[in-house]
Amino acid sequence: MTVPDLRALALGAGAWVGALVVLLLPGRAALGLVLLVAAAGTALVVRRHVAPGWLGPLAALVAVAGVAALQQTLVATSPLAALAEDGAVVDLRLEVTSDVRTVAGQYGDLQVAQADVSRLEGRGSAWSLDAPVVLMADADWPRVPLGTTVETTARLVPGDDEVAALVRPTGEPRVVAEPGVWWDAAAAVRRSVRAVVAGRDADARELVPALVVGDDGGLDPALSDDFRTTGLTHLLAVSGTNLTLVVGAVLVLGRWAGVRGRWLRVLAAAGIVGFVVTARAEPSVVRAAAMGTVALLGMGSNGRSRGTRGLGVAVLALLLVWPRLAVTAGFALSVLATAGILLLAPVWRDALMRWTPRWVAEAVSIPLAAQVACTPVVAALSGQVSLVAVAANLLTAPAVAPATVLGLGGGLLGLAWTPIGVVVAAPAAWSAQWIIAVARWGADVPGAAVAWGTGPLALVLLTLGCLASVPLAPRVLRHPGSALACTGLLVVVMLVRPPSPGWPPEGWVLVACDVGQGDGLVLRAGPHAAVIVDAGPDPAAMDACLDRLEIAEVPLLVLTHFHADHVDGVAGVLAGREVGEVEATGLLEPADGVRDVGAALGRDPGPASYGSTRTVGDVTLQVVWPRPGVRADPGESAPNDASVVLVAEVDGVRILLTGDVEPSAQAALARDLPGLRVDVLKVPHHGSRHQDLDWLTSLGARVALVSVGADNDYGHPAPDLLAALDAAGLRTWRTDTSGDVVVVAREGGLGVVTRD
Repeated sequence: MTVPDLRALALGAGAWVGALVVLLLPGRAALGLVLLVAAAGTALVVRRHVAPGWLGPLAALVAVAGVAALQQTLVATSPLAALAEDGAVVDLRLEVTSDVRTVAGQYGDLQVAQADVSRLEGRGSAWSLDAPVVLMADADWPRVPLGTTVETTARLVPGDDEVAALVRPTGEPRVVAEPGVWWDAAAAVRRSVRAVVAGRDADARELVPALVVGDDGGLDPALSDDFRTTGLTHLLAVSGTNLTLVVGAVLVLGRWAGVRGRWLRVLAAAGIVGFVVTARAEPSVVRAAAMGTVALLGMGSNGRSRGTRGLGVAVLALLLVWPRLAVTAGFALSVLATAGILLLAPVWRDALMRWTPRWVAEAVSIPLAAQVACTPVVAALSGQVSLVAVAANLLTAPAVAPATVLGLGGGLLGLAWTPIGVVVAAPAAWSAQWIIAVARWGADVPGAAVAWGTGPLALVLLTLGCLASVPLAPRVLRHPGSALACTGLLVVVMLVRPPSPGWPPEGWVLVACDVGQGDGLVLRAGPHAAVIVDAGPDPAAMDACLDRLEIAEVPLLVLTHFHADHVDGVAGVLAGREVGEVEATGLLEPADGVRDVGAALGRDPGPASYGSTRTVGDVTLQVVWPRPGVRADPGESAPNDASVVLVAEVDGVRILLTGDVEPSAQAALARDLPGLRVDVLKVPHHGSRHQDLDWLTSLGARVALVSVGADNDYGHPAPDLLAALDAAGLRTWRTDTSGDVVVVAREGGLGVVTRD
């Protein structure tokens, strides 16, 4: 077996380190570290301690660091950034460079897209420039297709380090240039792929476009969660696998048609370009195409050596163009998976081939190598380690190729005549249904995923375990006895849910689950039972939190109001659990949230009865808001102000759960409940700056919980609020910095345990 060229891999590693240094460290520290590394490396070469060939990785580090620093400087010094700091209203000419996505904003849906500004007029000056921005338009703003150039009036808002500003249009768009012919052709192919599977099962007709071009906008969130649990998420996004399958099919057809030699390379290049244009020429798509090209190189003769050289060059080229890819999860997962397949899979395959056929050895070693290489990053993102990922990928592998290739083929033929496209795409839909069945089966396995911490120590231990598997795996795999014994042990662990040592903490009464920017609160009602108040925006995050708490029964689910950040995770509560009564606020707004909750539950929730007190297991609950007939003050959010507010008591601990009530409702509660005293306060509206601080600080609470997402766009929690709570003697705990926050009843007081 050929030994891979480590210098080629070091080239990519050097480029990656250079980007990370500049993007993660302050400017002067980054500059000093780059200069120090460059000087040290040069000295080692001059003194002949290392070969001159290792100057390549050093040059890559310096070059990418320089490009990253230059891009940061250009964005930071752009006139857009300066005007955004002042909230200026300007006239812009911009080109939309991504598909428009609809996302839930604080006051309604928003249309969000990437764009490049080419002309800017404001404050009596005009500039010609090329600066990246994020376009954030209201739902009623005309939808602008990818590739369109428009002029509009907009208010500028400061963005992050990646873009010069956020653009909030205040006027109608004036189209200056329509999308080019390539974008129109790509859009036609995407529409055709959807059209030829439109008559199929609801999930299959959404999965086929996701497999073909990464178009997963209509996929059921619960199904997406199942894909995440089973390690199949890569199928829902544009990945190197997509390109490998598509271009591989193009090359097979070319050979059948008699294409040979250099023309095969031309055909492959045309296939790659066509794939990138159809899937959208965004950095993530180009990254996937680069990794797919590396995989194609690895399939040829002397593939391991050519593949590793291609991987190093691909990483360098991508980071020279888009240095910020270095800090994205998709880039890390793509590079690590490709490296695992190139470096580990051949060794593990050869070990398995001592007692299995080659096709079996390859089918096992490839997903196993990719999974091991990516596991630390996946755990850092999800807080889980999937135990069914390898099996799920093995079972779905035979269906991925026909679903992808025939789905695209059906879409292309459908451009000429839809019926023939429908016939060709039919096996793609059948294959998609098999993939869906595997995802659902895998997610239903009791121990499909093991909860894992996302703190530094937990991730270091997991990384060390994965590194240890590199030399150990061949020794285990080459002997049928040890390989089958490990497989049997894994099956037992999957079928019998393993306990999480030390979790949940003894005596816990309340958990604020880390569900991102939203609320997901759990009150202990008994062994493996809980009352849940809100379900957060992400079913997977809510389900994982309840799994960690070993909750199997939910006698009562309360939805304080119908905003997405409180109800979109309902499917996660329902996953594998018995759910009894479901109650919610009487204000059925927004309508989309009400509809989605009804669809997830299969029924409409009942109204929470004002003034009622009940006992559910170990939990005593009283509904203290909203009062019948009370309406929100003008300018405040009616759904927020209609949040169900509860006073709960568990094991002698009094808790105030406030939903997202605004200051007017808080003032009314202060009048309705004079002298109210509680031990724990769930801070309203994720720590928004709009609060009745006099009331919140008068409650006598010792612990304040803020359920909030990291790096959210709303500035939650407000620094002034945190300062006021601290001054009043409350200890404040936040899910964005501490993960799951658990309130524990202890002799003589309260304790707080976190799971970061």
